[in-house]
Amino acid sequence: MPTWGIVLLVIALVIVLVIGFIAGIYNSLVQLDERVNEAWSDITVQLKYRADLIPNVLETVKGYAKHEKETFQMVTEARTAAMGAKTVKQAAEAEKEMQSALGKIFAIAEAYPELKANENFIKLQEQLQDVEDKIQAARRFYNAGAKELNTKIKTFPTNFVNNFIGHFKKRDYFEVAESERATIEKAPEVKF
Repeated sequence: MPTWGIVLLVIALVIVLVIGFIAGIYNSLVQLDERVNEAWSDITVQLKYRADLIPNVLETVKGYAKHEKETFQMVTEARTAAMGAKTVKQAAEAEKEMQSALGKIFAIAEAYPELKANENFIKLQEQLQDVEDKIQAARRFYNAGAKELNTKIKTFPTNFVNNFIGHFKKRDYFEVAESERATIEKAPEVKF
């Protein structure tokens, strides 16, 4: 085989290896991006489920505490904000408001022993406790995926490939303010 044939074969082999390497990096970015999308979807499903429970909680509490209109309005507004959140930052802010509003509802319940003993209210509290736990788990899963994707986007050689392709963007974490972190990370207690 003439030398120019070997040179062409080596060049072709190098080109195939480079393309394979770039494709591998791109595919790993696609997989991470989809994992983060799935995790965000899990969060939105749990937030929607909680938002669907809230009207039932409000109706149950209203039956016992009709004069707490300001609190009911606050919960309704927090629910609307949570349902309308489109970005991670908006969802985190809405989450802070929702936790505050739910805390006020449960504080009201403390003042009404017959409400605390209501079977429907107890069941709703248990469901809310369960969904709060699921939201926290989904949030941790999302943040772990976002961290992995963000790290991969920033490290060499993936950052070089991503800059060339320009498709994958850094993801925001689903975080809350430090002052609210302890409150939000602890799901509401439901013991009465």
